[in-house]
Amino acid sequence: MPAKYVAAVDQGTTGTRFMIFNRQGQVLASLYEEHQQIYPQPGWVEHDAREIWATTQRVISGTLAQSGITPADIAGIGITNQRETAIAWEAKTGKPLYNAIVWQDTRTRDICQRLQADGLEVTFRDRAGLPIATYFSGPKIKWMLDHVPGLRQMADRGEALFGNVDTWLIWNLTGGPQGGAHVTDVTNASRTMLMDLHTLDWDLELLDVLGIPRHMLPQIRPSSDPAHYGYTLADGPLGGSVPVCGDLGDQQAALFGQTCYSLGEAKNTYGTGCFMLLNTGSQAVPSQNGLLTTVAYGLPGGTTYALEGSVAVTGAAVQWLRDNLGLIQDAAETEAIAQSVEDAGGTYFVPAFSGLFAPYWDMDARGVIVGLTRYVRKAHLVRATLEAICYQTRDVLEAMRSDSGIELSALKVDGGATVNNFLMQLQADVVGVPVVRPTIHETTALGAAYAAGLATGVWSGLDELRANWGIDHEFTPEWGAARRAEGYRGWKKAIERTRGWAE
Repeated sequence: MPAKYVAAVDQGTTGTRFMIFNRQGQVLASLYEEHQQIYPQPGWVEHDAREIWATTQRVISGTLAQSGITPADIAGIGITNQRETAIAWEAKTGKPLYNAIVWQDTRTRDICQRLQADGLEVTFRDRAGLPIATYFSGPKIKWMLDHVPGLRQMADRGEALFGNVDTWLIWNLTGGPQGGAHVTDVTNASRTMLMDLHTLDWDLELLDVLGIPRHMLPQIRPSSDPAHYGYTLADGPLGGSVPVCGDLGDQQAALFGQTCYSLGEAKNTYGTGCFMLLNTGSQAVPSQNGLLTTVAYGLPGGTTYALEGSVAVTGAAVQWLRDNLGLIQDAAETEAIAQSVEDAGGTYFVPAFSGLFAPYWDMDARGVIVGLTRYVRKAHLVRATLEAICYQTRDVLEAMRSDSGIELSALKVDGGATVNNFLMQLQADVVGVPVVRPTIHETTALGAAYAAGLATGVWSGLDELRANWGIDHEFTPEWGAARRAEGYRGWKKAIERTRGWAE
């Protein structure tokens, strides 16, 4: 009897989830576990790669045990991951050679400034579709090669491997030191500053600029691969011989799970950060307005591209209210607290903790709260935090309109924060278009599962996946044009107060 389910590992910035789906795209079983956030000094953010792998094994084993689903029931497994988080490990043992350097980390600021000073901004934009920024993996690899004792020598001897988190997980799932597949997909490779967007291979000139040996890097494969990256081992958490055959960076996976397969379709994901992607079809569209040109997904029949607006801190700002300021006990409280006031009391909060990402790309920006008076209380700051999520999304949407000439008729949304009805209504009011929440909120894992299912014949094609998508709720704008414009003017003033703060 053929396997009837597909599974996905969703390895995010704060934790790991394993999910099993049926052919209708419905969740049959799921388990989530957080992992530690490591902050060695201001601006540095790390994860323990060993902990990530251990957590992944636990959620896989736990999901199977709780559900009664067996490995034989699973046709294939897909991986989706926090992108731009860099890991280096020893090929012979699988031992990480340094903590994973997380996408939010800003320690590579000096490296990026030197590249900019050398006049290489246009080169990286033209080849990789990306600005020179601390966000991406390439400068992180260079930092490790330059600063981790012995790593440069190991890399030169072919003893060290590099990967984003997807590569680390696939390598371990398919055998690790015993012949694990050292692969990545086109979406993750497009987030390194090292892949040529047009050839879909590592760019030797960019590697030379950063001093990164080619043999450290994984093989680049399609996001959905009928040839399969490898198979799970009998003594692994998933049992033996399950194909590992889907791989997408988390935001591309959400686009894929939202079935945005046509030119001009867009989605916004609300997580630690906020990420909007617009499908641009078979063309890699250069951005003139601070967006990223990236790969949306790669299928055996061809590659689809996207414009992306990446915002570093959205959900993380709510966590900051909870963990650093103690203003809330749980993120779920923000909905009622924000609704208790009519507006933010004239305050704006720009959470530029890691600088400003799209569309500004200012590594030297830092967070600000402006407009404070004695009138302002906790509820106003909570509401200003939710408004910041919405205004950062509008910044990206305006840039997409300018680059693509496409006027969105609706914005598909997903991610944990979409359960907040007030936030979703506020988002519709701020951007002035309907916000559409699907029946399945966690579309990131679904996208990875779809990629694995396509590779194993569970689904015949994209039309079958489109048929699974359904609307849970549509939020229509209620603000008038004058209020929308006034609020956005204030936000742009607040943005200016953040610029160039770090020296």
